Amino acid sequence: MDRYARRLNELLVDVYDKINRMEEQTVYGGDNHIDLTIGELHMLETIAKKKDEGCSISFIAKDQRITLPSVTVAVNKLVKKGYVEKKRAAHDGRQVLVKLTRQGRKINAGHQYFHENMVRNFTKELDEHEKEVLFTSIDKLNQYLQRKIEAAESKSNDIKTGGKL
Repeated sequence: MDRYARRLNELLVDVYDKINRMEEQTVYGGDNHIDLTIGELHMLETIAKKKDEGCSISFIAKDQRITLPSVTVAVNKLVKKGYVEKKRAAHDGRQVLVKLTRQGRKINAGHQYFHENMVRNFTKELDEHEKEVLFTSIDKLNQYLQRKIEAAESKSNDIKTGGKL
């Protein structure tokens, strides 16, 4: 790895780590006494995507990229903590839909505020050109990562199916 690539890699890892640490400090620091893990906060974020209609266990699993049994266990914990509720779907009584409770909506709003505040405070130090360069660069990184993920998933599916679909 050349010097530029090594420095960029170190910077990306460091930024990722600092964002995670800031998120943890915001959630667990100060007067906040939240009984949720960062993973549970992100699950609330997924559930909030479907707003009032609720979302299925399979939707959560796909969005979070975790197994159905893992989602079921996590959702049951969130129900016990009072952040989500489970209801049978009106159109299909076999399907369980998960919705945020009032407490869950409140916690999710605070989590969203953390992300919005972080971006707002960081970008106010940038001029318009710097903002555009940053956005374009991160967008290209995101597209690259998405292509790599899709290629790996496609390869994994080919191996599982023996190249047959």
